[in-house]
Amino acid sequence: MGKETGFLEYNRVTGKHESVESRIKHYNEFTERLSSEEIRRQGARCMDCGLPFCHSIGCPLANLIPEWNDLVYRDDWKEAWRRLSLTNSFPEFTGRICPALCETSCTLSINDAPVSIKEIELAIIEKAFEEGWVVPSPPVKESGKSVAVIGSGPAGLAAASTLRREGHRVTVFEKSPEIGGLMRIGIPNFKLDKKIIDRRISLMREEGIVFETDVSIGEDISVRYLRKSFDAVLVAIGAGTPRDLPAGGRGLEGIHFALEFLSDAIKLSTGEVPIQDIISAKGKNVLVIGGGDTGSDCVGTSIRQGAKSVSQYEIMPKPMEWNKTWNPQWPDWPKILRTSTSQEEGVTRDWNISTRFFSSRDGIHLNEAHFVKVEWKFNEMSKRYEMKELPGTEFSRKVDLVLLAMGFTHVNQSGLVKKLNVALDSRGNIKVDEDFKTSEAGVFAAGDAASGASLVVRGIDQGQKAAQAVSRYLSPL
Repeated sequence: MGKETGFLEYNRVTGKHESVESRIKHYNEFTERLSSEEIRRQGARCMDCGLPFCHSIGCPLANLIPEWNDLVYRDDWKEAWRRLSLTNSFPEFTGRICPALCETSCTLSINDAPVSIKEIELAIIEKAFEEGWVVPSPPVKESGKSVAVIGSGPAGLAAASTLRREGHRVTVFEKSPEIGGLMRIGIPNFKLDKKIIDRRISLMREEGIVFETDVSIGEDISVRYLRKSFDAVLVAIGAGTPRDLPAGGRGLEGIHFALEFLSDAIKLSTGEVPIQDIISAKGKNVLVIGGGDTGSDCVGTSIRQGAKSVSQYEIMPKPMEWNKTWNPQWPDWPKILRTSTSQEEGVTRDWNISTRFFSSRDGIHLNEAHFVKVEWKFNEMSKRYEMKELPGTEFSRKVDLVLLAMGFTHVNQSGLVKKLNVALDSRGNIKVDEDFKTSEAGVFAAGDAASGASLVVRGIDQGQKAAQAVSRYLSPL
């Protein structure tokens, strides 16, 4: 695969970013794509490792990574695109917002910098679009069966695409005015331009997939009518219950869930609403609670809106600092300190901090947040790490806006889920078996609604697999 000595001849290269000073003035994507020749060199770095861990362990989709790396190196881009499309419904999404689990498990990561797999993936699919290779692919034969997909995030869209290729009539129901789920309303444009979503949706419409937006199942359409009208139902509504912070003063004005803030900001950046109608960080001291990707998105968005200051606190310990190119925990995802492009733009970060309460001068608006430092100790009896507050470490800071970015706990259990009468698992998500079947006949579930909050790439994988399970149910041998 690739060039036998490529990993010895070429260094890892990734796309350059627009300068911080320039990119914080807009909401557009800011990574410069590598040239075709540079991508070929990066493909050449893929060594003939015998057992491709990137494919077998790293990638949830089991992408045929060594194959399309080799094809790019040999300048056969069209075949590379065909191989990529065999396993991944939406490489243009994962090529932008996947954390690249494949790269951390790359064999080169044992003692060197991994192959730039994510860069190559994005280059392949974007070249395919530019060359006109990506065209609508309606089914050769209709099955006569119909499926309702509820939710249009990565899992729902992947399921819809796969089901349509199998010849089923597919209708996607989305409660929001536009298609895309959290990719649309929760990921800033500077990470995923919404034109990329629209481009794919246009193709899916041409393939015969019907999209019904601004429709809430159980309210606008009854569950009974839905089940009578379709041969199967696939629920892919995500894990819609955000983790809250049980701290005093939580109800003060100025404390919001991250998704509320990000959704407003996306509408502002696309010109849908004026700044006076959104939760704005402009001129405010902003505190983001939560250290993951969503928290990072809040940081970058706050900076672009003109925040006075931005801080980010995490209750967990600071990860190990690591400045080497190889993976210290290969082939697993390394627990090391990472700095996102948004965090590079200007944020004060701290760890081992627990929020005690919020306070206000007028009893209405947030003015100050109060904290305490904590430590984590392993309990030999429970075999779990336990948190303990450190006496004398209490402190406070002036804040005007707090954004809670602590993830999601489980699927929204009211409304649709309750009316479908499906069983829930111990974590509060929709319970499914190995074929994505729920406790109700003909009802399936996939993505975060069934597994809990996870990555876009895992959502796509589950959507594709669930669609195959639905097809087996509709057309048993």
